Amino acid sequence: MAGQLSSSMLLAVPLAPLAGSAIAGLLGTKFLGNVVGRKVSHTATILGVLIALIISVQTLMAVLDGASFNQDIYTWMTVGTVKLAVGFQIDTLSAMMMCVVTSVSLMVHIYTIGYMAEDEGYNRFFSYISLFTFAMLMLVMSNNFLQLFFGWEAVGLVSYLLIGFWYTRPTAIFANMKAFLVNRVGDFGFILGIGLLLAASGSMQYTEVFAQADKLAGMTVPGIGWPLLTAACICLFIGAMGKSAQFPLHVWLPDSMEGPTPISALIHAATMVTAGIFMVSRMSPLFELSDGALSFMIVIGSITALFMGFLGIIQNDIKRVVAYSTLSQLGYMTVALGASAYSVAVFHLMTHAFFKALLFLGAGSVIIGMHHDQDMRNMGGLRKYMPITWITSLLGSLALIGTPFFSGFYSKDSIIEAVHATNIPGAGFANFAVLAGVFITAFYSFRMYFLVFHGESRWNKPQPHSHGHDSDAHNEEDAHDDHGDDHHHHGLQPGDKPHESPWVVTLPLILLAIPSVIIGYLAIGPMLHGDFFKGVIFVGENHTAMETLREEFHGAAAMAIHGLQTAPFWLALAGVVCAYYCYMVNPRVPAWFYSKFKFLHTLLDNKYYMDKFNQVVFAGGARAIGGGLWKVGDRALIDGLVVNGSAKLVGWFALLTRTFQTGYIYHYAFVMIVGVLATLLYFFPFWR
Repeated sequence: MAGQLSSSMLLAVPLAPLAGSAIAGLLGTKFLGNVVGRKVSHTATILGVLIALIISVQTLMAVLDGASFNQDIYTWMTVGTVKLAVGFQIDTLSAMMMCVVTSVSLMVHIYTIGYMAEDEGYNRFFSYISLFTFAMLMLVMSNNFLQLFFGWEAVGLVSYLLIGFWYTRPTAIFANMKAFLVNRVGDFGFILGIGLLLAASGSMQYTEVFAQADKLAGMTVPGIGWPLLTAACICLFIGAMGKSAQFPLHVWLPDSMEGPTPISALIHAATMVTAGIFMVSRMSPLFELSDGALSFMIVIGSITALFMGFLGIIQNDIKRVVAYSTLSQLGYMTVALGASAYSVAVFHLMTHAFFKALLFLGAGSVIIGMHHDQDMRNMGGLRKYMPITWITSLLGSLALIGTPFFSGFYSKDSIIEAVHATNIPGAGFANFAVLAGVFITAFYSFRMYFLVFHGESRWNKPQPHSHGHDSDAHNEEDAHDDHGDDHHHHGLQPGDKPHESPWVVTLPLILLAIPSVIIGYLAIGPMLHGDFFKGVIFVGENHTAMETLREEFHGAAAMAIHGLQTAPFWLALAGVVCAYYCYMVNPRVPAWFYSKFKFLHTLLDNKYYMDKFNQVVFAGGARAIGGGLWKVGDRALIDGLVVNGSAKLVGWFALLTRTFQTGYIYHYAFVMIVGVLATLLYFFPFWR
């Protein structure tokens, strides 16, 4: 396949997971009578994703050899001069994303065999995750805005099904509805941005819109006078804020932990939340012409990176710590986009996909070993009971905090350098946020690591839990089962001990740990400082951050050695040392901070009151508007005036006419004469 790309082979990439999803979802569920069993369902879906991965790797190799593909596969309709079609644009960006999505998805599929073994919805879950893979592949392979929007909405729909997978639990239903509604807010902005570009350019094809970028930059929004390209780019980014969970549209992601752990890894590591980062990178020819949009992104990303990291410090649910680290890292990626360092953002997207999937699946392995208890305060000392989970989780944590020579170091350090070098308005605050975030990330990551794997064993011991509860544990709306990842088990019973997970769980951990360590070292040269994204990602001459990075880069090894002398390394080390002291040496320190700064803990515990604000202002406002429309529109106007009013009018007219129904002919003759006279006066008035 090297040197050329065929449409039929490319079409097999998304269709193979779709076929597996159909087999498991139709034949393996009650829908068609459970024709196939569990083995056939997981075999079909894993085989579909494996086929997609093999072709994706072949595609990447062909693209690196100089091949490319940008054609329509199927034309749906033509409206005037606008063609609506399904097509693929395959270049280094889309080929790299195809490999990331399919490889992480394959690990999640294998892991699911062990994790969901006792769940009645086993086949349905495999169908959903395979369908999710199909939707994400359609998104990243698209060559037009219509298909992009289709994939965009499809991943949102399937995420709704997966977050609410255990649909008998009210908390899961609340979480998936929350995710669905918050994403609709972002998607409204997204479709507005697409509409503005379509109206101005007359096309839905990427290449045709990008070719008109200079013309679009000189246009304004009719009737408003705003620069059209800035308005369109900000609207597109609002869509990314929903999918990639940027402040203030981030509130859905932590609650999405109500879904099973495998989907937490798939949604929050390699697919849905990275869709916004991919989309902005794909649209770099447009965003490069709008400093206003770039400034907006860098500020939003900075807020997300810093303030979502603070929330990770006080979480006690192991999955939620990892979820808030995802929010913070997505903020880092968005900051890189705002600094006009798109390739750095995509590079961090790739490295993050592997080590974050590793951390989520590692958390799931811990949950299995603890018989589905997710509270870190009930753990401790798991290192000797779960050695594979321990070492892989350690490697993932080291990558997350940006330890030199680990994959996360190369991408994270490049973001910090790019922000320092950029001249985009808002870069000053961004520089502070990404540096402070290094310490915070290291602190909450190793707080989790020490509480789970080291120290005294706390299972089967009564825990005071007098403070530090997650807000979700006592929030009426969001309350979730403390052992909530499975509705059959409730933690270790007296006499039980933790145990290592089966091989179908630990094998994906080992396979994900390898790229978490080495992929950054291998890829930084070509992806950031080579020609990997040449002709795919565009950077304007007035944005010099990437040029500065290239001038300072002298090889991956030299960068890592130099990193040992820089502020980010010492901040990360300080975070690890502080976490060790607070949770291993002197546990009275967190208790002292809690007693002295209880107001701050309350603020973080309530997630800056964003959920309550949304419930009071938006949900409350919607209820008030709905109540008003019901009272005024439905009851007063429709029922009262139109329905009952018309009935009363007919009744009144009937009462009036009934008085003339006497049975006397002269009465009828009189009424007829009056009627004729009224008709004549109406049509031939005497006063004309």
